Amino acid sequence: MGGFPEGAPCWADVTLPDLAAGKRFYGALMGWTFDDDAEERYGYYTNAFSGGKRVAALVPKRDGRMPTAWGVYFATPDASGLAVRIRAAGGQLVRDPVQVPPYGTMAVAADPGGAVFGLWQAAGPTGFEKSGEPGSFCWTEVYVRDTAQADRFYEAVFGFEGRDLDGTDDDFRTWSPAGSEPGPDTAFGGRSLMGDAFPAEMPDHFLVYFAVGDCDATAATCADLGGRVTTRPFDMAHGRMAVLCDDQGASFAILQKE
Repeated sequence: MGGFPEGAPCWADVTLPDLAAGKRFYGALMGWTFDDDAEERYGYYTNAFSGGKRVAALVPKRDGRMPTAWGVYFATPDASGLAVRIRAAGGQLVRDPVQVPPYGTMAVAADPGGAVFGLWQAAGPTGFEKSGEPGSFCWTEVYVRDTAQADRFYEAVFGFEGRDLDGTDDDFRTWSPAGSEPGPDTAFGGRSLMGDAFPAEMPDHFLVYFAVGDCDATAATCADLGGRVTTRPFDMAHGRMAVLCDDQGASFAILQKE
């Protein structure tokens, strides 16, 4: 699995209608650099690097029905076996496990509420080469309408150790790897209730977070580049965060750690 325990977020990519525009936007916003030979090696699947380390990827849309969105992948040693557990727990496979030689096996699934996520069974040390530092992935959350349903699903499928955050009326739950003591030292993501602030038509979905050195400056740069600040920077328990939307419509969050 490339060193990632089962259920740990191990990769993130964004599907975009204009790959060149995506490279310009994220290069300016996050300081990322990109593969020079993505067409030859990956069929335009373009790795992004921060400080020379692989942190994410940009994917060109091949079908207009595909969403313009960031997605997160969870590590597994057995994508086929995990697919069976997903179906048994009430989820579905959007894309059955398929080999991506020589890198590994991937699949795309959806939970019972419709939130989509990826599975990645690595054949070697593939996945994030850098995380938790500015310019790289640092967190993910699934936003849902039915919290009990989501908790049953993810804790059955991945064995996540859940912990309801104090003072949130059980609206927010953190996840830690199976077999660990749940808490802030082990949590890598969580589940959040979609309340009245979310449009009624918005489906359940994952939100991918990237660490930044200056939340306010990054949000301002996003707007300057043609993106949108959908949730303005605010202070929270672990730092300062904002929710942004790139210039093609893909949403993501940024976090300046305290």
